[in-house]
This record gives sequence, C-alpha cells and structure tokens, in this order.
Amino acid sequence: MVTVTKPEKHKKFENLVNAYSGWLHRYAYWISGNRTIADDLVQETYLRAWRFLDSLKEESAAKSWLTTILRRENARRFERKQFEYSDVELDSLPATQSDFDARPEVTALRIALKKLPATYREPLILQVLEGYTLEDIAEIMSLPRNTVATRLHRARQKLKHQLENDERISNELS
Repeated sequence: MVTVTKPEKHKKFENLVNAYSGWLHRYAYWISGNRTIADDLVQETYLRAWRFLDSLKEESAAKSWLTTILRRENARRFERKQFEYSDVELDSLPATQSDFDARPEVTALRIALKKLPATYREPLILQVLEGYTLEDIAEIMSLPRNTVATRLHRARQKLKHQLENDERISNELS
C-alpha cells in the first residue's frame, strides 16, 4: 500500500468531493427518498472515504468506490434503525415540496420508479441515469453480472407495465 502524505491526501480527497458530490447526493436521494437522509449518507460516505482513502488505488475507480461506500452506508442505516410504528394517517402528513421537473410525464415516471422494488430500481438508476456498465453495477452491488442483467430486464418490464397501467387508468377516468 502506498502511503500518501497529508497535503497529498487532503488534495486527493478534495478532488473526490468536488468531482462526485453532485452524483453522490442525487444517488443518495434516489435510494433514500429523503433529502436529510441523503445528506447524512453522503456525509458518512465521505467520512469513511477519508479513513480509507489510501485503499483507493486507481483514481478512475473513484466513482464506483464512493458509490459502493454509499450503498453500504445505506445498508448500515437499516441495521441500526429501530422502526417505530405510529397510528398517524398518511393523509395527515404534510406533502414534501420538490424542485423537480413537474411535467406530468416526468412525474408519472418518477412515481413509477419509486414503486419499483429497490432490487430493481437501484441497478436501473445506476445504468440509465449514470451510465454504469453491467460489470460496474455488478461490482458496486456485489452481485454476479447475470443477476444484474436479469434485474435490469425485469425492472424495465415492471416499469413499462406500471406506466401502461397508469395510462390506461388515466384514460378510463377521462
């Protein structure tokens, strides 16, 4: 293992933060669905990345490395979480405000994506929104390549089915 001096380590870390901060925040939001949790996940990701920065051998693998750390931090969140159940009606909770594109087709796609099980949604987001290859996604998710390919295929099928059903229902209500 190559040891990096403090100024070099600071610069290397700063470059990682500058290069991948936007991506990590978007991805954390996609997998958590909550901006506050996404911010916490990114913060934890950077803390762990700082601690293990010397283990990053190739700068070209930084995005995958950080994405893997973020996924594991998200998993740790559920290991630590003790869910509290409440009798609060969901309709009584305030709606969250979003600054996303509000076009109906974009909203329909976003809703359909959120309805997908995480096992299908996550690899689809990695491939479609971020352009990862099957091999990259397999490495990030610690899954065989064929499993990722199957999940991507099923994700597209489920998404298409969901959007077709939503359109059919919308047409029937019109």
